[in-house]
Amino acid sequence: MFRIKETVLESISLAAQKVYPNEFISMLGKGEKEEIIELVVLPAVYGRNFSSIRVDLIPFDNKVVGTVHSHPGRNNNPSSGDLKVFSALGKIHLIICWPFNITDIKAFDRNGKEVKLEAI
Repeated sequence: MFRIKETVLESISLAAQKVYPNEFISMLGKGEKEEIIELVVLPAVYGRNFSSIRVDLIPFDNKVVGTVHSHPGRNNNPSSGDLKVFSALGKIHLIICWPFNITDIKAFDRNGKEVKLEAI
């Protein structure tokens, strides 16, 4: 189980609201334990039904552990495209859906299986 700072959850919520109606995307950075402590913001393209980041700019260290992105609708389950990203970019992935409250976030492993996420 991953833990995540509540301030990171709030940042995800705000970023998704600001980019809406487009999708937001970012990377997740961890501290010393399995705790997500920051958003790793990279150059990205935000579109109506997609978002993409420059994977060539992802830092080469073990602090980047996954991704977060938004869905502009009420569905925060992964699409087939999301599952491809999950399998390639880390071990935890978050999806936040409209209206982008922190309670609208689900966490998934690299295979798309929903996992528990604890706010700290």
